[in-house]
Amino acid sequence: MLSKCGCPKTMLSIKDAVEAIEGRWKVLILFALSEKPKRFRQIAREVSGITDKTLSKELKSLEANKLVTREVYDTFPPTVEYSITPHGLSLEKVLDELHFWGLQHRKKVIGK
Repeated sequence: MLSKCGCPKTMLSIKDAVEAIEGRWKVLILFALSEKPKRFRQIAREVSGITDKTLSKELKSLEANKLVTREVYDTFPPTVEYSITPHGLSLEKVLDELHFWGLQHRKKVIGK
């Protein structure tokens, strides 16, 4: 159980975690990459509704937070593939809990 003390260290760690995965898209991108590495277009297709500009920005942020790696292959034209890192995979329990909470939330709010 999370300490409810309001300790500055606890607040700081939660802030760091939220900043790493904040926004509408990052968690969905990580989920899309969780089964295997993908190219930009594949991610764009799986994360419905995201624009290319936003996907590019979010991938750069995920890469800066060491949650995703970008590999460029020496082909013509260059092939770029994105993979979730072991650090990114460490979010698996968080994603599972978000999934289960989302199911309960949908049922409670929408009734479905």
